[in-house]
Amino acid sequence: MTVHQPRYSKEEFARRGDEIYESQVRSQVEAGNHGKIVAIDIETGAFEVDASEIAACDRLEARYPDAQIWIVRIGSRYVRRFGGRTKKAVRSPESLTRIWNRLFQFQSVAQVGKFTHKMRS
Repeated sequence: MTVHQPRYSKEEFARRGDEIYESQVRSQVEAGNHGKIVAIDIETGAFEVDASEIAACDRLEARYPDAQIWIVRIGSRYVRRFGGRTKKAVRSPESLTRIWNRLFQFQSVAQVGKFTHKMRS
């Protein structure tokens, strides 16, 4: 496997990648590809689309072995997301009171477990 050395600063790399995506690639790939990856050679403007980053980059490198690849997730500002995800909506106080009252109606711990499991899904 050949290791490619970047020929641009990080800032220039990002600027060129974003510029090519917005001006040349986005209009061609946006419809029907939300969430997929587009790999763009920032020197030629050539690109490949795939659900997998690796597959998109491999196909682009097969065509342009010395490609300087910028990756974008179609329809998103980020390629990856780190950290927690958004939580489910908080239940209203009234619904929590109904749940609490319902829990007191059960005769055994097993019944409570089944009920709470059902509430989580």
